[in-house]
Amino acid sequence: MKILSIITKSAETKSAITKMAKEKRTEAVEKLHQMREKAKLGGGEKRIKAQHDKGKYLARERIYLLVDSGSFEEIDAFVEHRCHDFGMESQKILGDGVITGSGTIDGRLVFVFSQDFTVFGGSLSEAHAEKICKIMDLAYKVGAPVIGLNDSGGARIQEGVVSLGAYADIFLRNTLMSGVIPQISAIMGPCAGGAVYSPAITDFTLMVKKKSHMFVTGPNVVKTVTHESVSFEDLGGAETHAVKTGVTHFACEDEKECLMFIRKLVSYMPSSWKEKPPVKKPTDKPDRAEKSLNTIVPEDTTRPYDMKNIILLVADVEDKASSFFEVHEHFAPNIITGFARLDGMPVGIVANQPSKMAGALDIDSSVKGARFVRFCDCFNIPLVVFEDVPGFMPGTYQEWRGIIKQGAKLLYAFAEATVPKLTVITRKAYGGAYDVMNSKHIRGDFNYAWPTAEIAVMGPHGAAEIIFKKEIDASKDPKKALEEKVDGYRRKFANPYSAAARGYIDDVIEPSETRAKLINALGILKTKCDENPKKKHGNIPL
Repeated sequence: MKILSIITKSAETKSAITKMAKEKRTEAVEKLHQMREKAKLGGGEKRIKAQHDKGKYLARERIYLLVDSGSFEEIDAFVEHRCHDFGMESQKILGDGVITGSGTIDGRLVFVFSQDFTVFGGSLSEAHAEKICKIMDLAYKVGAPVIGLNDSGGARIQEGVVSLGAYADIFLRNTLMSGVIPQISAIMGPCAGGAVYSPAITDFTLMVKKKSHMFVTGPNVVKTVTHESVSFEDLGGAETHAVKTGVTHFACEDEKECLMFIRKLVSYMPSSWKEKPPVKKPTDKPDRAEKSLNTIVPEDTTRPYDMKNIILLVADVEDKASSFFEVHEHFAPNIITGFARLDGMPVGIVANQPSKMAGALDIDSSVKGARFVRFCDCFNIPLVVFEDVPGFMPGTYQEWRGIIKQGAKLLYAFAEATVPKLTVITRKAYGGAYDVMNSKHIRGDFNYAWPTAEIAVMGPHGAAEIIFKKEIDASKDPKKALEEKVDGYRRKFANPYSAAARGYIDDVIEPSETRAKLINALGILKTKCDENPKKKHGNIPL
């Protein structure tokens, strides 16, 4: 009986201990849930309401809209700042003003950070920056894009130089990871001072009209130092940077459009430089011919036309619309850049725009084009060039601001690129601009011309005036003499056949067969292997 009593008491004790352990585990799990809910509250209900009242999403809501439903995995939700000055020790909020983690876009891994303006105005502290750096390091290790949703008042002044150093930690990673993994920045609110340099280094920047601003120094400082009065919007708003400065690639109507644009951008690019861009199952016929292309270029060589119409007709049709996704649409519109698909394969489009400045290259268009070409080359995206360029823009404004050096950037970018490179000359290809726009001489792989192409040092009129000046001046009817010389020059040089005779043009093609020719060329170049000389890095003219 005594032994039975001992066994019974032992069993009761074990049961009691098990019960206590279960209760303890339940309490621990309950505390975890409470902590997670607390972290989700950010700066609290009052600040959440203020954010919504401004027509802005919360940091976490932005992530949920961006990534595939249910795919977001947060890390560092319980991180707190370590500042003990100015009463900050009593103001600790879980997450410290930035949400970080990973998710998927169309099933592909991405890493995301989203600054929370409800927590200390989204200001960057040491701990805040460490969270961002951690996901950047992870993205680098596994080879996945980093997307930053910026909404911050800048450096947290209570932490002094520590917060400045924290910014530099991010800048270093932006730089070292450039060309290794795609980096995208969305400006969803303020972005000022040192904070602007991280988005500037990344591959693509998006802004929201009337909601986001970027500047090194704000309107108040500008007024104090230069006595200029300027509004936030005029100084650094989305439209200012989309049209005037080119700092942002997209000026979006609202936050939702901004996030959807990011999803679309990601769909054209590989996860890292080691991969090929993602090919979609084509829904369009590769040999689709567009007869309207045969008459799209005006007979009068001085008349403008819209090069976008050519791109839209050649690119894959997806969901009853062209796949063309323009980048930097409102900046330097005399050159067009963007992504499209040809038989499901992503390509980068670079095209002169005859309806803007006759398609001439200037400082802004050269820099815009060069940056885009280099991005495509970094990430194995083939380049397709549609060319109609009368030359570089003349004038003191361009010369005194360095058109020589700026134009050389586009030349350098095309010459350096080793991805498949295709060119279609639709009309004019004059002077040095002919060389720059992915000519055969700088490693263009397949260079085609339409029968309407004019490939020459300059236009027939200008060339005739120079070459035959003496004969024209000595003629009894200089006007008639000039016309005759212009016609003669045009017949001899202002056509694609002189260049084709030398192999500078691989084929003169019927415009309607452009799509089929490009797709066939891309198929041939699938296994292209080209290398630049071994070196630390080149020295692009900056």
